Amino acid sequence: MKNQTFVLIGLFIMFFQFMIAQGSPDYSGGLKFKFNEDGSKYLRLISWAQVQANYNTDDTFDSNGNENSKLNFNLRRARVLMFAQINKDFLILTHFGLNSLTSSTLSPTGKGDGSQLFFHDVWAQYNVGENHTVGGGLHYFNGISRLNNQSTLNIMTLDNNRQSWATIGLSDQFARHLGVFMKGKFNKLQYRVAVNDASVSSLDGRTAVAGGDAVYNGRSNLGSKAAGKTYAGYFDYHFLDQESNFLPYKVGTYLGEKKVFNIGAGFFLHPEGSVIDTGTAIAPNLEGEDVSIFAVDAFYDTPIGEDGSAITAYAVYQNSNYGKNYLYSAYGTGSMLYGHVGYVLNGDKLKTRFQPYFSYGTHSYDAVDDNKSTLGVGINAYMSGHNSKLTLEYMNQSFGSVDTSTISLQAMIYL
Repeated sequence: MKNQTFVLIGLFIMFFQFMIAQGSPDYSGGLKFKFNEDGSKYLRLISWAQVQANYNTDDTFDSNGNENSKLNFNLRRARVLMFAQINKDFLILTHFGLNSLTSSTLSPTGKGDGSQLFFHDVWAQYNVGENHTVGGGLHYFNGISRLNNQSTLNIMTLDNNRQSWATIGLSDQFARHLGVFMKGKFNKLQYRVAVNDASVSSLDGRTAVAGGDAVYNGRSNLGSKAAGKTYAGYFDYHFLDQESNFLPYKVGTYLGEKKVFNIGAGFFLHPEGSVIDTGTAIAPNLEGEDVSIFAVDAFYDTPIGEDGSAITAYAVYQNSNYGKNYLYSAYGTGSMLYGHVGYVLNGDKLKTRFQPYFSYGTHSYDAVDDNKSTLGVGINAYMSGHNSKLTLEYMNQSFGSVDTSTISLQAMIYL
């Protein structure tokens, strides 16, 4: 492990030196094509990449019994996002890319499922008055909590808390639903609500067994009339500076550029989204189980003093009901308490700034007596704000007899 740790530290130093040369403090809105003199008609283009080196401290083995390498590389995200307006009353957004390309998902000719680009978002929206907007398509106006609407451009921790993307792959496509939404604000209260089609496909491909626990594939088993729609909403009150709700992606840390204190609450409902089998092995009888997820959260970000220091803090309580004793992958019927805090050390904003952080989550499940816990400790090095950033993180996850630890180094650039 000692040699592998030295490799990660060496990579951190190498990337640090490279990105100091590449990062630019004068990033001013990125690539924007203006179609008129005042810039009110435009096409905005954003591109970003996140590359990781991950060291797993535990011994793992493949299906043939061979020991896996402890140091692996991951193209965590490679994305392109475009949005355009030719009139202030409407907008179209397109977002595509790939995620988590590793040696296991690479294919010889780049045609495998893991190598493919796909649409994350495609929607159109129309303004209804000054402060309210309606729209539709494949969208990210989610409910539940701030982290279920998290931007991947400015996460404070290495990655989002997985359990907060509470329906990913179960009723949606990579945390996006196909449907209609409305968003806006009443003074300091912002809102987003949506009615969506539930995906027929689900990552939970299990078959419900007689007398057993719920499985989340009600749409495919019960049809669209019973389980075809989902309903979501999130509401947050902004006590200090007002955050933008122009796009749905919530900022993870402002690095002291704003004084923000918000309290929010949200929900997700999927009637008969899960099923249980109340029959017998000979005569199955599938019945729907309503899926309901609720959360309350708080977000605080503010500069401290005049020397460039800043603090970011977030906490969320989430109650999840996926059906009777549901437990699959990262998700289960029960409750979650999660929080993180980070501190930007003082320094010149035009030079490299450092932000150590800490995260902790605990998750209880109805199906088992054991709680799951996640602990993260890391540090961000910002060479040009979020546009050029290195993150080094230690993450430990413990659940029953399974205890895993990972050390990760991530380099990110977005333009």
